[in-house]
Amino acid sequence: MSDHNSTEEVLRLEGICKRYNIGKPTEVEVLHGLDLSLRRSDFTALVGASGSGKSTLLNIVGLLDRPTSGELFLLGEPTREMEEARRTALRGDAIGFVFQFHHLIQAFTALENVLMPLMVRQGKPTEEQLERARGLLAQVGLAGKEHRKPDQLSGGQQQRVAVARALVNRPALLLADEPTGNLDSQSAAEVFELFREFNQRFGCAVLLVTHDPRMSEHCARTITLADGYIESDNITGIR
Repeated sequence: MSDHNSTEEVLRLEGICKRYNIGKPTEVEVLHGLDLSLRRSDFTALVGASGSGKSTLLNIVGLLDRPTSGELFLLGEPTREMEEARRTALRGDAIGFVFQFHHLIQAFTALENVLMPLMVRQGKPTEEQLERARGLLAQVGLAGKEHRKPDQLSGGQQQRVAVARALVNRPALLLADEPTGNLDSQSAAEVFELFREFNQRFGCAVLLVTHDPRMSEHCARTITLADGYIESDNITGIR
């Protein structure tokens, strides 16, 4: 999949505003006209103090919420007025999510958890998809553990299952929200390296929300959010 043009724009935000309680005395604007673009080659940290708007922005970028005004283009498609069914399909095709808590389904094996995004969309996975899921588990260091349930895996291993699940669709954009927040430093470093590998091999743009300076300083680009504005957007050039 590295045949993707690494300069292809995956995400573009134009004038994104988000207001809550519109028309009420408690109306508040959380994001103020953000402009931003991500290309396939981008490996970007999103940092900022608590309350800076990171979660709101991540929900909008992940098509889980709509902006009040402005436009978000995902793979060139405008999404703000897009009907819900199409947004859901686009989200499933183009975006992978990794959260601080892995949200694995306890009754399912590691392999079934990885296949979940595909099964939700189409039912039974194809042989090729099964092979891809097994390959991903091997890549994240879990070969031979495909049939273990989450409670038979360590915390770091469970998070790696979540990473494989996020990547099984070969998304154009990976959104990671404090993905290493619950991991020891060794497991955190391994998960981070996985992200970097998929970014470079498959042209999967990465947007990583983190409080951990060790994470952000290893990203090639760091966007700092403060009070709903982009305070800085720095390219460090690390690859």
